[in-house]
Amino acid sequence: MVFWASLAISSLFVVWGVAAPDHQMSTMNSAINWVTANFGWAYLVLPLFLLVLLIWLALGRYGRIRLGADDDRPEFRTHTWIAMIMCAVMGIGLVSYGVAQPISHFAAPPHDLAEPGTPEAAVLALQYSFHDWGLHAWVIFAIFGLALGYSIHRKKRPGLVSALFRPLLGRHADGPAGKAIDIFTVFATLFGTTTSLGLGALQIDHGLNVLLGTPTGTTAQVIIVVVITVLFSLSAASGVKRGIRYTSEINLSVASVLFLFVLFLGPTAFLVSLFLESLGQYTSEFALMSLRGPAFGDLEWMQGWTFFMLAWWVSWGAFVGVFLARISRGRTIRQFIGVVLGIPSLAFFAWFSVFGGSAIELDMNHGTDIAGDTAAEINSAFFSTLAEFPFPMVTAALVVILAVLFFISGADANTYVLGMLTTHGSIKPRMPILLLWGAMTGALAIILLLSGGLEALQQTAIVSSAPFLLVIVGVVVCFLRDLRATEGPADAAPRCADCEQHVHARPEGDRSGDGDGHLV
Repeated sequence: MVFWASLAISSLFVVWGVAAPDHQMSTMNSAINWVTANFGWAYLVLPLFLLVLLIWLALGRYGRIRLGADDDRPEFRTHTWIAMIMCAVMGIGLVSYGVAQPISHFAAPPHDLAEPGTPEAAVLALQYSFHDWGLHAWVIFAIFGLALGYSIHRKKRPGLVSALFRPLLGRHADGPAGKAIDIFTVFATLFGTTTSLGLGALQIDHGLNVLLGTPTGTTAQVIIVVVITVLFSLSAASGVKRGIRYTSEINLSVASVLFLFVLFLGPTAFLVSLFLESLGQYTSEFALMSLRGPAFGDLEWMQGWTFFMLAWWVSWGAFVGVFLARISRGRTIRQFIGVVLGIPSLAFFAWFSVFGGSAIELDMNHGTDIAGDTAAEINSAFFSTLAEFPFPMVTAALVVILAVLFFISGADANTYVLGMLTTHGSIKPRMPILLLWGAMTGALAIILLLSGGLEALQQTAIVSSAPFLLVIVGVVVCFLRDLRATEGPADAAPRCADCEQHVHARPEGDRSGDGDGHLV
């Protein structure tokens, strides 16, 4: 039921886009205005709540629990695990927005909080880039991944979001209510990741134009989507341990080379100082920045940046959660939260500081106009920056390769997850299912590119994610119920290793018992 219903809904959207693209765009535009005007505050409040919850879980007694049996150990080496987390999750955004967002904020500071082109605007530009790509994104991914990892590996449930709702819905989680949750999860996941594919196609299209002089436009973008769809579908069909793992490791290597090249050949001292000052301001103004909304007329800006980014992460929540759960068996809750929240956030902060900071420094001190190039064509930002460094054609080629690899690694992880969600949570979906979802993802990306380009991609991400906020709240409630029911209250005394009764703890290594014969 989940497979056929999800396929039918997705197909209807494709048909709608082909038959009446203008009507589809106007409907989505009306929907986005209504959602952001009435419920934009929910996108701001939820990540803060999740951050507090995850910190509490990591620091408390529950932090020692493994995602799996007590004797399970991690399936992947730590560096491979981290590479898969970063590259398969949000990699394409590093290329699409790594320069474009900071330089755009530098030229037009958020909420008019600084004068354009000033040092204050430079710090503010990175501060708000950190906001959109740091903890606010990863708390959403982490809560899904944690809940699903616990459910799949420790409770031995299928890899379905509906299975998380058993503590709340009981047997109804396996009935029509659960099916509805899974169908909507597929729908939100499909459109959230389709947004990423569209952005990747736009970036690759511009990169090929810079390198080879190929014509840009929707025709070229459609061809790119078709070719990449074939590649990522085949990669997904090869499984997590082969295609997704190897492309992620290659991605990380190429990205590291490009990062170090710009860091050491660029204004290194300036970039380090800008990173530290922006990080300090991000930390000190975290709560204020997180809750700043469109009360005073910034709705259009919020729709283009903050609401779009947060909605994008919400729509990615289930997809990333299933993928994180799949690759995190054997990790403790504390380790999972620490790595998933900390390492990708810091890596993304450093990336935005080096590439976005380099563009800002060039415009401030060397008379370039990267901000103007970006305003005219957002996909030119990365290439305009690298053009000011040695070997511009070589680095441009690396960016195109990176975009292609990020495109493939993110899309094949998405295809794999869609296959899981529509085959009763199978960790090895059948190849025809994977190929079918790969084709559907590519078709949707093409429809959105043809109907409205970047604007259509942003609108679809926001509208499709809005009801999913309620699913996240449900996931949190059910996960906490699961923990309390299975592991005991957070402040409970430890349990006996043999009979599971609560006992008083002894010093570490002392297994003499508590006086009643209980092992501690």
